[in-house]
Amino acid sequence: MSNAVKKLATSQLSNVADPKDVLVIKKTIGNTYEGITIIAKRANQISSSLKEELHGKLEEFGASNDSLEEVHENREQIEISRFYEKLPHPTLMATEEFYDDKIYHRNPAKEAPKSL
Repeated sequence: MSNAVKKLATSQLSNVADPKDVLVIKKTIGNTYEGITIIAKRANQISSSLKEELHGKLEEFGASNDSLEEVHENREQIEISRFYEKLPHPTLMATEEFYDDKIYHRNPAKEAPKSL
């Protein structure tokens, strides 16, 4: 998990979506749709990162032969799962990063073409 995601995960970020001022997005980027797209792409990055990390941790507990009869509880596995369930949704994390100006973004289509 990246440092920014770790900080957001351990912060007091609410698990509930709070209303945000959309005009802030428009003022920051110039286009509300582009701002929402930036937040969505960052949310996908955070989600992928968290998913990879979770699967990596849970692979340690994976049994070589899975059958319905051999289901047993593992406290560490349960604690790891609970930790990830309590994390705020990646969209909320990305929105918070955007409003705190912690997301780097650029639009190559808007950049001036370089002359040869």
